[in-house]
Amino acid sequence: MKSETINRPSSAQAIIDVIYRRRAVRSYTDQPVARNIVEEIIDAGRMAPSAINKQPWKFYVLMDKATIKSFSKEIAHVALKDFAQSGIKKITQTTNHLLHFMHDFNFGALSDPIFHGAPVVIFITAPRDNEWAPLDIGMCSQNMMLAAKAFGLDSCPVGFGKFVQHTKIFSRLNVPPSEEVQISIILGYGDEKPELHTRKNDNIIFID
Repeated sequence: MKSETINRPSSAQAIIDVIYRRRAVRSYTDQPVARNIVEEIIDAGRMAPSAINKQPWKFYVLMDKATIKSFSKEIAHVALKDFAQSGIKKITQTTNHLLHFMHDFNFGALSDPIFHGAPVVIFITAPRDNEWAPLDIGMCSQNMMLAAKAFGLDSCPVGFGKFVQHTKIFSRLNVPPSEEVQISIILGYGDEKPELHTRKNDNIIFID
């Protein structure tokens, strides 16, 4: 069946443009982000759907440069130590994770190896006993990153943020034992413009 030409309303086009312009950015300027903008971005995250409308997310926000750097260094230390202790049975998995980590590791900014100099870091948690939380948090995170782009900001999901739970400074976040960190997101004004990676287009199966 031949596809029909779609005439998008301007509002739809604006949303689609934001989706297509979003990139994972790992280099940021020193320009701070206004707190009210961060709050609006989090509000957009809150609008995500969630299983049984549990809205399991909580947001722990860092905006102080020195604090972000201290968390970044501690997380990097713990992450590398974890790789070193993975053991021979996990050598393949560890190697793949390490290669990915080294790809994301910004050796030009060793003072902030995990969060890449971003002025805002948001740790998102959910209750430990919520089996649907990873899916819910994923949708929440995407909402936030798209909202950030709409505000002229860049972002990046940082899975290594989960390692914060194993650092000696984790208690500074005041996360209760009933919660666990699902992901971290960094926000700021990007200092790079990554190219769009090729997307697969052979993965749609229409069932009549």
